[in-house]
Amino acid sequence: MSAIMEQIRKIGIVPVVKLDHAKDAVPLAKALIDGGLACAEITFRTDAAEESIKNIVKAFPEMLVGAGTILTLEQLDKAINAGAKFVVSPGFNPEIVKACIARNIPICPGCSSPTDIEMAMALGLRTVKFFPAGNIGGVEAIKAMSAPYGGLTFMPTGGVSAKNINEYLSFSKVIACGGSWMVDPKLIEAGDFAEITKRTWEAVTTVLGFTLAHVGVNCESEAQAHDMAKLFCGLFGVDYKPGSGHAFAGSLVETMIPLPGRGKYGHIAIGTNYMDRAIYQLTAKGVKFLEDTTKKDDQGNIRAIYLDMDFNGFAVHLIQK
Repeated sequence: MSAIMEQIRKIGIVPVVKLDHAKDAVPLAKALIDGGLACAEITFRTDAAEESIKNIVKAFPEMLVGAGTILTLEQLDKAINAGAKFVVSPGFNPEIVKACIARNIPICPGCSSPTDIEMAMALGLRTVKFFPAGNIGGVEAIKAMSAPYGGLTFMPTGGVSAKNINEYLSFSKVIACGGSWMVDPKLIEAGDFAEITKRTWEAVTTVLGFTLAHVGVNCESEAQAHDMAKLFCGLFGVDYKPGSGHAFAGSLVETMIPLPGRGKYGHIAIGTNYMDRAIYQLTAKGVKFLEDTTKKDDQGNIRAIYLDMDFNGFAVHLIQK
């Protein structure tokens, strides 16, 4: 997977943007960045696309800007010259794909059948757009169609919303979803960029799914740790789960034995749907992580990691739900 596709995978959502006026490009980009998505696919469905990409690249060079709805080589030239870092097309056009490969530009062509997929793979592609996803079976169709193609990943677009995005992203072969619900053209036309930021942040938090997993409490002795855990179990009707160096009262409280835990008083565990995406988003906000606290599963996926910060005597760590 290319570095850009890997970045798209960590972002998880690619806003699909239609801009009628290039003057709206920079405030739109800022609204997305403020909402937690430094990424956009600017579609060539309007004459403003080329200038819009130029404006965003100049104002926010750190933003991952791609060009969508690329149908001709002329459009492709305009997109690349404007600064687009990746290309998306609604269908599989070998001419467009070969031109992108020749110019070392990642392309994600639309594929909706095994024939499309095999033509894309024959040209060396390993990620394709699945379009229009909602009209051709959604995630179940992706699961069925992907079965023979072990190394292939998908970016479904069309019919993706806040209500179903995690159904797609929870399937390991989906790297990201394209969506437009947070960048409604009516909001852009009205200049309501604050609402776009709000919807964007809601989309990000929906994907990450942050929840309080448990609170860890440092104890002074092994006996105190067990007694405290059992007390919670009795009060709230949860199971007592003793472990090595700790004990759990259901999923509510973890008692640490005896004072080995990070934080003066204990820790707060935050669960997330996707560890790598959560780490990416928090890192973008300036959060640092304690790499030596990383715990991984047998496949090398991160299951837990501590943030390099302290909340009034409590350490904080992320855990995979």
